[in-house]
Amino acid sequence: MIDAVRTVGRPRRTWGQRWSRWVGRVTVCWGVAYACFGLACAVSGTPLLYHGDDPGPSALGWGVAAVGALAALACAAVARYGLRPALRVLLWVICALAGIAAFSLLMDVITLMVGQGVDSRASAANHALAAAGVLLLAATARSDRLPPAAASVPAPSAAPPPVQRAAWAGTLAFLPYAAMKLVWAFGGTFAGVSGEEMLAVSRRNGASELWLTLESWGLDATVLLAALGVFLLWGLVRPWGQVFPRWTLLLHGRRVPRWLPLAPALVGAATLAPYGVVGVGYSALATVGVVTMPRGDFPSSQDALLVCWIGMAAFAVYGVALTAAARSYWLRTRPVCRVLTS
Repeated sequence: MIDAVRTVGRPRRTWGQRWSRWVGRVTVCWGVAYACFGLACAVSGTPLLYHGDDPGPSALGWGVAAVGALAALACAAVARYGLRPALRVLLWVICALAGIAAFSLLMDVITLMVGQGVDSRASAANHALAAAGVLLLAATARSDRLPPAAASVPAPSAAPPPVQRAAWAGTLAFLPYAAMKLVWAFGGTFAGVSGEEMLAVSRRNGASELWLTLESWGLDATVLLAALGVFLLWGLVRPWGQVFPRWTLLLHGRRVPRWLPLAPALVGAATLAPYGVVGVGYSALATVGVVTMPRGDFPSSQDALLVCWIGMAAFAVYGVALTAAARSYWLRTRPVCRVLTS
């Protein structure tokens, strides 16, 4: 027989009821804004896809407008008829399309962090808007599955052993990449390119003074970002990633909001996993001679292929490990209803 329900933390029912009411309306507004953005780009001939310096067709703006309009109509139908199974499936499909449109958002963030300019402001805005849409569409699709008022937060726990082994693989995959970058940062030569030549390439490509200064100190910015990525990865799989540590002073001992590690983890996984896997596939085809690896700034195609293998393997393994770690963190930190029975 059920005697009592134990509640840990603040009640969630009031917030849950408000959330389920307004998230669909906000997503409708996002859909309208995203459709107008795509329409404006299509009419003005502004490309939303760049491959290096080569712009893609401006007609992609019509696709963005279609995704936004479809999202607005679907969410309006949810507000009118409720979250029917067919509408839920449609929301997830639109969410996947928005996720594709948000691809390379992480690259935009990294370039802006080091002071470099993005390939296109319109393209970067598209990535940011699409990423916001992914969050809103997913929230709308799950708005009827919020935990009840008696939900409690589980105690901090470690990820299962297979996920922790994946985290080790993701960490070790960055070691060759970090070693290669540090050789260049300290002035050495790798793959036929010296540190001075690599610094000149960075300067020619428009690297910021911050980036160049770090390089002159022997600190490669991408290695520092990789270290932050590894820190995030282990925070997702170890219990300390769910509680603020001692050095946070006033926040010491408090629970970390789920969205704080999950937001960068999902962005990183959605970018690095497909980017790395596709890159590894292309490197494999180039290795067996099916395609030709462009020489780029390296003395030969073989040198470029070596660097490509090191970079893409790191991104692929880390991206897959980050995906597994984010999923495990999501499941381990879900609020649950604790019921005491006699």
